[in-house]
Amino acid sequence: MRRPDIASRVPFVEDASGFRGFADQIFAPADEAEVIELLRRAAVERIGVTVSGAGTGVTGGRVPEGGWLLSLERLNRLEVTEGRAVAGAGVLLRDLQSAAAASRQFYAPDPTETTASIGGTIATNASGSRSFRYGPTRNHVLGLRVVLAGGRVLDLRRGDKVDFEVPLLPLPQTTKHTAGYYLQPGMDWVDLFVGSEGTLGVATRAELRLLPQPPEMLAGVVFFPDEESALNAVESWRHERPRMLEYFDRPSLDLLRTRFSEVPAAAAALLFEDERDAGFWSERLEQAGALLDSSWFADTARDRERFRHFRHTLPELVNEIVRRRGFLKTGSDYAVPAARNREMMACYRRLLESLLPGRYVIFGHIGDAHVHVNILPASAGDFERGRELMIEFARQAVALGGTVSAEHGLGKRKAHLLELQYTTEQIEAMKEVKRRLDPGWILGRGTLWPADCTKPSC
Repeated sequence: MRRPDIASRVPFVEDASGFRGFADQIFAPADEAEVIELLRRAAVERIGVTVSGAGTGVTGGRVPEGGWLLSLERLNRLEVTEGRAVAGAGVLLRDLQSAAAASRQFYAPDPTETTASIGGTIATNASGSRSFRYGPTRNHVLGLRVVLAGGRVLDLRRGDKVDFEVPLLPLPQTTKHTAGYYLQPGMDWVDLFVGSEGTLGVATRAELRLLPQPPEMLAGVVFFPDEESALNAVESWRHERPRMLEYFDRPSLDLLRTRFSEVPAAAAALLFEDERDAGFWSERLEQAGALLDSSWFADTARDRERFRHFRHTLPELVNEIVRRRGFLKTGSDYAVPAARNREMMACYRRLLESLLPGRYVIFGHIGDAHVHVNILPASAGDFERGRELMIEFARQAVALGGTVSAEHGLGKRKAHLLELQYTTEQIEAMKEVKRRLDPGWILGRGTLWPADCTKPSC
Protein backbone atom coordinates (compact mmCIF):
# COMPACT_ATOMS: atom_id res chain seq x y z
CA MET A 1 0.00 0.00 0.00
CA ARG A 2 1.62 3.21 -1.16
CA ARG A 3 2.05 6.20 1.13
CA PRO A 4 2.63 9.56 -0.60
CA ASP A 5 5.90 11.10 0.50
CA ILE A 6 6.06 14.07 2.87
CA ALA A 7 6.62 16.56 0.04
CA SER A 8 3.32 15.60 -1.57
CA ARG A 9 1.21 15.84 1.57
CA VAL A 10 -0.07 19.41 1.23
CA PRO A 11 -2.35 18.78 -1.78
CA PHE A 12 -3.95 15.88 0.10
CA VAL A 13 -4.90 17.93 3.15
CA GLU A 14 -6.35 20.97 1.38
CA ASP A 15 -9.37 21.55 -0.87
CA ALA A 16 -10.22 24.11 -3.55
CA SER A 17 -11.60 26.57 -0.98
CA GLY A 18 -8.19 26.84 0.69
CA PHE A 19 -9.35 24.96 3.79
CA ARG A 20 -6.46 22.95 5.20
CA GLY A 21 -6.11 20.19 7.80
CA PHE A 22 -3.57 17.53 8.70
CA ALA A 23 -3.21 13.75 8.63
CA ASP A 24 -1.18 11.40 10.78
CA GLN A 25 -0.73 9.04 7.81
CA ILE A 26 -1.74 9.15 4.15
CA PHE A 27 -2.50 6.01 2.16
CA ALA A 28 -3.15 5.44 -1.55
CA PRO A 29 -4.33 1.81 -1.88
CA ALA A 30 -3.85 0.11 -5.21
CA ASP A 31 -7.09 -1.86 -5.15
CA GLU A 32 -10.21 -2.62 -3.16
CA ALA A 33 -8.46 -5.36 -1.16
CA GLU A 34 -6.10 -2.78 0.29
CA VAL A 35 -9.03 -0.49 1.11
CA ILE A 36 -10.66 -3.36 3.02
CA GLU A 37 -7.46 -4.10 4.92
CA LEU A 38 -6.96 -0.47 5.88
CA LEU A 39 -10.54 -0.01 7.11
CA ARG A 40 -10.38 -3.21 9.16
CA ARG A 41 -7.24 -1.94 10.86
CA ALA A 42 -8.77 1.47 11.45
CA ALA A 43 -11.90 -0.06 13.01
CA VAL A 44 -9.86 -2.22 15.39
CA GLU A 45 -7.56 0.63 16.37
CA ARG A 46 -10.42 3.20 16.32
CA ILE A 47 -8.52 5.54 14.01
CA GLY A 48 -10.46 8.14 12.04
CA VAL A 49 -10.34 7.78 8.25
CA THR A 50 -11.01 10.61 5.80
CA VAL A 51 -11.72 9.56 2.23
CA SER A 52 -10.08 11.80 -0.34
CA GLY A 53 -11.11 12.45 -3.91
CA ALA A 54 -9.37 14.90 -6.21
CA GLY A 55 -9.61 17.89 -3.89
CA THR A 56 -11.93 19.99 -6.03
CA GLY A 57 -14.56 20.38 -3.28
CA VAL A 58 -15.10 23.62 -1.38
CA THR A 59 -16.57 22.49 1.96
CA GLY A 60 -13.66 20.62 3.55
CA GLY A 61 -15.14 17.13 3.30
CA ARG A 62 -11.91 15.61 1.99
CA VAL A 63 -9.74 17.53 4.45
CA PRO A 64 -8.67 15.41 7.45
CA GLU A 65 -8.36 16.71 10.97
CA GLY A 66 -5.97 14.02 12.16
CA GLY A 67 -6.14 10.26 11.67
CA TRP A 68 -5.61 8.59 8.32
CA LEU A 69 -6.29 10.02 4.89
CA LEU A 70 -7.37 7.45 2.29
CA SER A 71 -6.72 8.64 -1.26
CA LEU A 72 -8.59 6.64 -3.93
CA GLU A 73 -6.61 8.11 -6.84
CA ARG A 74 -5.22 4.72 -7.89
CA LEU A 75 -8.67 3.12 -8.22
CA ASN A 76 -8.87 4.46 -11.76
CA ARG A 77 -10.00 1.57 -13.94
CA LEU A 78 -12.60 2.64 -16.51
CA GLU A 79 -14.73 0.55 -18.86
CA VAL A 80 -17.27 2.06 -21.27
CA THR A 81 -19.93 0.02 -23.08
CA GLU A 82 -23.25 0.92 -24.64
CA GLY A 83 -25.41 2.71 -22.09
CA ARG A 84 -23.07 2.38 -19.14
CA ALA A 85 -19.63 2.94 -17.69
CA VAL A 86 -17.92 1.11 -14.84
CA ALA A 87 -15.53 3.50 -13.12
CA GLY A 88 -13.22 3.23 -10.16
CA ALA A 89 -13.67 5.94 -7.53
CA GLY A 90 -10.43 7.62 -8.61
CA VAL A 91 -11.41 8.06 -12.27
CA LEU A 92 -11.54 11.74 -13.17
CA LEU A 93 -14.73 13.16 -14.58
CA ARG A 94 -12.93 14.51 -17.64
CA ASP A 95 -11.59 11.03 -18.46
CA LEU A 96 -15.05 9.51 -18.19
CA GLN A 97 -16.48 12.27 -20.39
CA SER A 98 -13.73 11.78 -22.97
CA ALA A 99 -14.17 8.00 -23.09
CA ALA A 100 -17.94 8.36 -23.37
CA ALA A 101 -17.61 10.91 -26.19
CA ALA A 102 -15.38 8.51 -28.13
CA SER A 103 -18.32 6.09 -28.20
CA ARG A 104 -20.79 8.89 -29.09
CA GLN A 105 -22.27 8.89 -25.61
CA PHE A 106 -22.17 11.29 -22.67
CA TYR A 107 -22.38 11.22 -18.89
CA ALA A 108 -25.02 13.75 -17.88
CA PRO A 109 -23.67 15.18 -14.57
CA ASP A 110 -21.17 17.94 -15.38
CA PRO A 111 -19.78 19.72 -12.31
CA THR A 112 -17.74 22.81 -13.13
CA GLU A 113 -14.43 21.19 -12.22
CA THR A 114 -13.83 18.33 -14.65
CA THR A 115 -10.81 17.15 -12.64
CA ALA A 116 -13.22 16.03 -9.90
CA SER A 117 -13.10 12.31 -9.16
CA ILE A 118 -16.11 10.07 -9.75
CA GLY A 119 -16.00 9.04 -6.09
CA GLY A 120 -16.12 12.69 -5.04
CA THR A 121 -19.06 13.51 -7.29
CA ILE A 122 -20.97 10.53 -5.87
CA ALA A 123 -20.11 11.55 -2.30
CA THR A 124 -21.67 15.00 -2.81
CA ASN A 125 -24.41 14.07 -5.30
CA ALA A 126 -22.82 16.62 -7.61
CA SER A 127 -24.73 18.06 -10.53
CA GLY A 128 -23.60 21.05 -12.62
CA SER A 129 -25.13 22.96 -15.49
CA ARG A 130 -26.84 20.07 -17.29
CA SER A 131 -28.72 19.06 -14.15
CA PHE A 132 -31.52 21.36 -15.31
CA ARG A 133 -32.48 18.68 -17.84
CA TYR A 134 -30.96 15.52 -16.41
CA GLY A 135 -30.87 15.92 -12.64
CA PRO A 136 -27.96 15.27 -10.23
CA THR A 137 -25.55 12.36 -9.95
CA ARG A 138 -28.04 10.23 -7.98
CA ASN A 139 -30.19 9.86 -11.09
CA HIS A 140 -27.34 8.29 -13.04
CA VAL A 141 -25.83 5.76 -10.61
CA LEU A 142 -26.86 2.19 -11.50
CA GLY A 143 -24.72 0.40 -8.95
CA LEU A 144 -22.01 0.81 -6.31
CA ARG A 145 -19.42 -1.24 -4.52
CA VAL A 146 -19.01 0.13 -1.02
CA VAL A 147 -16.65 -0.89 1.77
CA LEU A 148 -18.12 -0.25 5.22
CA ALA A 149 -16.11 0.93 8.22
CA GLY A 150 -15.32 -2.60 9.44
CA GLY A 151 -14.26 -3.89 6.01
CA ARG A 152 -17.56 -5.47 4.95
CA VAL A 153 -18.24 -5.05 1.22
CA LEU A 154 -21.65 -4.26 -0.25
CA ASP A 155 -22.17 -4.91 -3.97
CA LEU A 156 -25.27 -2.84 -4.65
CA ARG A 157 -27.57 -2.54 -7.62
CA ARG A 158 -30.26 0.01 -8.28
CA GLY A 159 -33.42 -1.44 -6.69
CA ASP A 160 -31.64 -3.15 -3.77
CA LYS A 161 -33.57 -1.95 -0.71
CA VAL A 162 -32.04 -0.89 2.60
CA ASP A 163 -32.54 -3.75 5.08
CA PHE A 164 -33.41 -1.66 8.13
CA GLU A 165 -36.14 0.79 8.98
CA VAL A 166 -35.52 4.25 7.57
CA PRO A 167 -37.55 7.28 8.66
CA LEU A 168 -39.19 9.74 6.30
CA LEU A 169 -37.34 13.06 6.29
CA PRO A 170 -38.87 16.05 4.51
CA LEU A 171 -37.30 17.07 1.23
CA PRO A 172 -37.07 20.70 0.14
CA GLN A 173 -39.21 21.82 -2.78
CA THR A 174 -36.19 22.08 -5.07
CA THR A 175 -34.86 20.15 -8.04
CA LYS A 176 -31.48 19.64 -6.33
CA HIS A 177 -30.58 18.83 -2.74
CA THR A 178 -27.54 17.40 -0.95
CA ALA A 179 -27.72 18.53 2.68
CA GLY A 180 -27.37 15.62 5.11
CA TYR A 181 -28.63 12.13 4.36
CA TYR A 182 -31.42 11.34 1.92
CA LEU A 183 -33.76 9.17 4.00
CA GLN A 184 -37.05 7.71 2.76
CA PRO A 185 -38.85 4.48 3.78
CA GLY A 186 -38.19 1.63 1.34
CA MET A 187 -35.27 3.48 -0.25
CA ASP A 188 -32.44 1.97 -2.30
CA TRP A 189 -29.03 1.39 -0.77
CA VAL A 190 -27.55 3.33 -3.69
CA ASP A 191 -29.53 6.43 -2.75
CA LEU A 192 -28.35 6.21 0.85
CA PHE A 193 -24.67 6.32 -0.08
CA VAL A 194 -24.95 8.92 -2.84
CA GLY A 195 -24.55 12.30 -1.15
CA SER A 196 -23.40 10.90 2.21
CA GLU A 197 -20.00 12.66 1.87
CA GLY A 198 -17.83 9.67 2.75
CA THR A 199 -19.33 9.28 6.23
CA LEU A 200 -21.21 5.98 5.76
CA GLY A 201 -18.88 3.92 3.58
CA VAL A 202 -16.13 4.06 0.97
CA ALA A 203 -17.38 3.72 -2.61
CA THR A 204 -14.66 1.98 -4.59
CA ARG A 205 -16.46 1.46 -7.89
CA ALA A 206 -19.60 2.72 -9.62
CA GLU A 207 -21.72 1.67 -12.55
CA LEU A 208 -23.03 4.79 -14.26
CA ARG A 209 -25.66 5.45 -16.91
CA LEU A 210 -24.49 6.88 -20.23
CA LEU A 211 -26.80 8.57 -22.73
CA PRO A 212 -26.48 8.76 -26.52
CA GLN A 213 -25.09 12.01 -27.86
CA PRO A 214 -27.75 14.09 -29.61
CA PRO A 215 -27.09 14.51 -33.34
CA GLU A 216 -27.29 18.32 -33.22
CA MET A 217 -26.94 21.02 -30.60
CA LEU A 218 -27.29 24.78 -30.38
CA ALA A 219 -25.59 26.82 -27.67
CA GLY A 220 -25.70 30.51 -26.93
CA VAL A 221 -24.31 33.10 -24.55
CA VAL A 222 -27.11 35.66 -24.65
CA PHE A 223 -26.45 39.14 -23.25
CA PHE A 224 -29.15 41.40 -21.78
CA PRO A 225 -29.35 45.17 -21.23
CA ASP A 226 -30.87 44.75 -17.74
CA GLU A 227 -31.30 42.03 -15.13
CA GLU A 228 -35.11 42.13 -15.33
CA SER A 229 -35.05 41.02 -18.96
CA ALA A 230 -32.72 38.16 -18.13
CA LEU A 231 -34.96 36.95 -15.29
CA ASN A 232 -38.01 37.19 -17.56
CA ALA A 233 -36.19 35.04 -20.11
CA VAL A 234 -35.36 32.47 -17.43
CA GLU A 235 -39.02 32.14 -16.51
CA SER A 236 -40.01 31.76 -20.17
CA TRP A 237 -37.20 29.45 -21.27
CA ARG A 238 -37.44 27.24 -18.22
CA HIS A 239 -40.62 25.73 -19.69
CA GLU A 240 -38.74 24.79 -22.87
CA ARG A 241 -36.44 22.50 -20.85
CA PRO A 242 -33.10 23.21 -22.57
CA ARG A 243 -30.18 21.04 -21.54
CA MET A 244 -28.55 23.95 -19.78
CA LEU A 245 -29.63 27.36 -18.45
CA GLU A 246 -26.90 29.33 -16.65
CA TYR A 247 -26.75 32.92 -15.35
CA PHE A 248 -24.07 35.63 -15.06
CA ASP A 249 -24.68 38.97 -13.34
CA ARG A 250 -22.94 42.24 -14.28
CA PRO A 251 -20.03 41.80 -11.80
CA SER A 252 -19.48 38.28 -13.19
CA LEU A 253 -19.28 39.63 -16.74
CA ASP A 254 -16.92 42.40 -15.60
CA LEU A 255 -14.65 39.79 -14.05
CA LEU A 256 -14.79 37.53 -17.11
CA ARG A 257 -13.87 40.48 -19.33
CA THR A 258 -10.38 40.38 -17.79
CA ARG A 259 -9.89 37.09 -19.67
CA PHE A 260 -12.35 37.54 -22.55
CA SER A 261 -12.08 41.05 -23.93
CA GLU A 262 -14.91 40.40 -26.38
CA VAL A 263 -17.53 40.36 -23.57
CA PRO A 264 -19.88 43.27 -24.40
CA ALA A 265 -21.19 45.83 -21.95
CA ALA A 266 -24.26 44.12 -20.51
CA ALA A 267 -26.17 43.83 -17.25
CA ALA A 268 -26.57 40.05 -17.33
CA ALA A 269 -26.15 36.99 -19.55
CA LEU A 270 -27.66 33.54 -19.93
CA LEU A 271 -25.86 30.49 -21.28
CA PHE A 272 -28.14 27.90 -22.83
CA GLU A 273 -27.61 24.63 -24.67
CA ASP A 274 -30.36 22.76 -26.47
CA GLU A 275 -31.00 19.99 -28.97
CA ARG A 276 -33.40 22.14 -30.97
CA ASP A 277 -32.04 24.33 -33.76
CA ALA A 278 -31.83 28.08 -34.32
CA GLY A 279 -35.23 28.09 -35.99
CA PHE A 280 -36.89 27.00 -32.76
CA TRP A 281 -35.02 29.60 -30.70
CA SER A 282 -35.04 32.62 -33.01
CA GLU A 283 -38.52 33.85 -32.05
CA ARG A 284 -37.90 33.22 -28.34
CA LEU A 285 -34.65 35.16 -28.48
CA GLU A 286 -36.35 38.08 -30.23
CA GLN A 287 -39.10 38.18 -27.60
CA ALA A 288 -36.58 38.14 -24.75
CA GLY A 289 -35.30 41.65 -25.41
CA ALA A 290 -31.73 40.42 -25.55
CA LEU A 291 -28.74 42.16 -27.12
CA LEU A 292 -28.79 39.74 -30.05
CA ASP A 293 -26.18 41.52 -32.18
CA SER A 294 -23.71 41.21 -29.29
CA SER A 295 -24.64 37.65 -28.26
CA TRP A 296 -22.73 34.51 -29.21
CA PHE A 297 -24.12 31.34 -30.80
CA ALA A 298 -22.57 28.02 -31.75
CA ASP A 299 -23.66 24.75 -33.32
CA THR A 300 -20.33 22.93 -33.43
CA ALA A 301 -18.85 20.86 -30.61
CA ARG A 302 -15.67 22.95 -30.62
CA ASP A 303 -17.51 26.26 -30.21
CA ARG A 304 -19.86 24.82 -27.59
CA GLU A 305 -16.81 23.76 -25.62
CA ARG A 306 -15.54 27.35 -25.81
CA PHE A 307 -18.76 28.48 -24.14
CA ARG A 308 -18.37 25.89 -21.41
CA HIS A 309 -14.80 27.09 -20.88
CA PHE A 310 -16.15 30.64 -20.59
CA ARG A 311 -18.59 29.49 -17.89
CA HIS A 312 -16.03 27.46 -15.99
CA THR A 313 -13.42 30.23 -16.04
CA LEU A 314 -15.55 32.33 -13.69
CA PRO A 315 -15.19 30.19 -10.53
CA GLU A 316 -11.50 29.75 -11.36
CA LEU A 317 -11.09 33.54 -11.37
CA VAL A 318 -12.99 33.82 -8.10
CA ASN A 319 -10.73 31.22 -6.47
CA GLU A 320 -7.60 32.99 -7.72
CA ILE A 321 -8.70 36.36 -6.36
CA VAL A 322 -9.76 35.05 -2.96
CA ARG A 323 -6.56 33.07 -2.46
CA ARG A 324 -4.36 35.93 -3.65
CA ARG A 325 -5.99 38.14 -1.03
CA GLY A 326 -5.34 35.55 1.66
CA PHE A 327 -8.88 34.37 2.46
CA LEU A 328 -10.87 31.14 2.37
CA LYS A 329 -13.49 30.98 -0.32
CA THR A 330 -16.90 32.15 0.90
CA GLY A 331 -19.75 31.12 -1.36
CA SER A 332 -23.33 29.92 -1.32
CA ASP A 333 -24.78 26.66 -2.60
CA TYR A 334 -28.44 27.34 -1.81
CA ALA A 335 -31.40 26.51 -4.02
CA VAL A 336 -35.06 27.47 -3.76
CA PRO A 337 -38.22 26.35 -5.61
CA ALA A 338 -38.29 27.78 -9.13
CA ALA A 339 -41.32 29.91 -8.30
CA ARG A 340 -39.33 31.70 -5.55
CA ASN A 341 -36.29 32.45 -7.70
CA ARG A 342 -36.95 36.20 -8.01
CA GLU A 343 -37.46 36.56 -4.27
CA MET A 344 -34.14 34.87 -3.54
CA MET A 345 -32.33 36.89 -6.20
CA ALA A 346 -33.79 40.13 -4.80
CA CYS A 347 -32.61 39.15 -1.31
CA TYR A 348 -29.10 38.48 -2.57
CA ARG A 349 -28.88 41.74 -4.46
CA ARG A 350 -30.38 43.93 -1.74
CA LEU A 351 -28.09 42.74 1.06
CA LEU A 352 -24.96 42.48 -1.05
CA GLU A 353 -25.35 45.97 -2.49
CA SER A 354 -25.94 47.30 1.01
CA LEU A 355 -23.04 45.57 2.75
CA LEU A 356 -20.50 44.49 0.11
CA PRO A 357 -21.02 46.58 -3.03
CA GLY A 358 -18.55 45.72 -5.77
CA ARG A 359 -17.17 42.77 -3.81
CA TYR A 360 -19.30 39.85 -4.97
CA VAL A 361 -20.47 37.91 -8.03
CA ILE A 362 -23.68 35.94 -8.63
CA PHE A 363 -23.72 33.19 -11.24
CA GLY A 364 -24.76 29.62 -11.88
CA HIS A 365 -27.63 27.23 -12.35
CA ILE A 366 -30.56 29.62 -12.52
CA GLY A 367 -32.73 27.10 -14.35
CA ASP A 368 -32.83 25.20 -11.04
CA ALA A 369 -33.14 28.45 -9.02
CA HIS A 370 -29.67 27.57 -7.75
CA VAL A 371 -27.14 30.36 -8.22
CA HIS A 372 -23.85 30.76 -6.41
CA VAL A 373 -23.01 33.95 -4.53
CA ASN A 374 -19.26 34.32 -4.14
CA ILE A 375 -17.71 37.02 -1.93
CA LEU A 376 -14.53 38.79 -3.09
CA PRO A 377 -13.33 40.21 0.24
CA ALA A 378 -10.90 43.12 0.22
CA SER A 379 -10.42 43.06 4.00
CA ALA A 380 -10.95 40.93 7.10
CA GLY A 381 -14.10 42.95 7.74
CA ASP A 382 -15.45 42.02 4.31
CA PHE A 383 -14.71 38.37 4.99
CA GLU A 384 -16.63 38.42 8.27
CA ARG A 385 -19.57 40.28 6.72
CA GLY A 386 -19.59 37.70 3.95
CA ARG A 387 -19.78 34.85 6.46
CA GLU A 388 -22.65 36.55 8.27
CA LEU A 389 -24.48 37.10 5.00
CA MET A 390 -24.18 33.42 4.11
CA ILE A 391 -26.06 32.52 7.29
CA GLU A 392 -28.76 35.06 6.50
CA PHE A 393 -29.04 33.79 2.93
CA ALA A 394 -29.31 30.20 4.18
CA ARG A 395 -32.17 31.16 6.49
CA GLN A 396 -33.94 32.91 3.64
CA ALA A 397 -33.52 29.94 1.29
CA VAL A 398 -35.01 27.56 3.87
CA ALA A 399 -37.88 29.98 4.55
CA LEU A 400 -38.70 29.89 0.84
CA GLY A 401 -38.83 26.07 0.84
CA GLY A 402 -35.24 25.62 -0.31
CA THR A 403 -32.06 23.84 0.73
CA VAL A 404 -28.78 24.92 2.33
CA SER A 405 -26.84 22.73 -0.09
CA ALA A 406 -27.82 21.87 -3.64
CA GLU A 407 -24.66 20.24 -5.02
CA HIS A 408 -21.50 20.78 -2.95
CA GLY A 409 -22.46 19.06 0.30
CA LEU A 410 -21.74 20.58 3.70
CA GLY A 411 -18.44 18.94 4.64
CA LYS A 412 -16.79 20.50 7.68
CA ARG A 413 -16.98 24.18 6.75
CA LYS A 414 -20.77 24.27 6.33
CA ALA A 415 -22.00 21.50 8.63
CA HIS A 416 -23.51 24.11 10.96
CA LEU A 417 -26.10 24.95 8.29
CA LEU A 418 -27.83 21.59 8.69
CA GLU A 419 -29.61 22.76 11.84
CA LEU A 420 -31.20 25.60 9.86
CA GLN A 421 -32.99 23.08 7.65
CA TYR A 422 -33.75 20.16 9.98
CA THR A 423 -35.06 19.76 13.49
CA THR A 424 -33.01 18.21 16.29
CA GLU A 425 -35.06 15.00 15.96
CA GLN A 426 -34.49 14.80 12.21
CA ILE A 427 -30.77 15.31 12.59
CA GLU A 428 -30.68 12.62 15.27
CA ALA A 429 -32.38 10.24 12.82
CA MET A 430 -29.52 10.82 10.38
CA LYS A 431 -26.95 10.19 13.11
CA GLU A 432 -28.65 6.89 13.97
CA VAL A 433 -28.08 5.71 10.40
CA LYS A 434 -24.43 6.69 10.76
CA ARG A 435 -24.12 4.73 14.02
CA ARG A 436 -25.65 1.65 12.41
CA LEU A 437 -23.21 1.57 9.49
CA ASP A 438 -20.18 3.05 11.25
CA PRO A 439 -20.56 2.22 14.96
CA GLY A 440 -17.00 3.30 15.73
CA TRP A 441 -17.60 6.68 14.06
CA ILE A 442 -14.33 6.38 12.14
CA LEU A 443 -15.35 7.60 8.68
CA GLY A 444 -15.20 11.29 7.82
CA ARG A 445 -14.80 12.58 11.36
CA GLY A 446 -15.89 16.20 11.52
CA THR A 447 -17.76 16.02 8.20
CA LEU A 448 -21.47 16.71 8.77
CA TRP A 449 -21.19 15.62 12.42
CA PRO A 450 -18.95 16.24 15.44
CA ALA A 451 -15.81 14.13 15.52
CA ASP A 452 -17.22 11.63 18.06
CA CYS A 453 -20.97 11.06 18.08
CA THR A 454 -21.19 7.36 18.93
CA LYS A 455 -23.79 8.12 21.61
CA PRO A 456 -27.19 9.81 21.09
CA SER A 457 -26.29 12.52 23.61
CA CYS A 458 -23.66 14.08 21.31
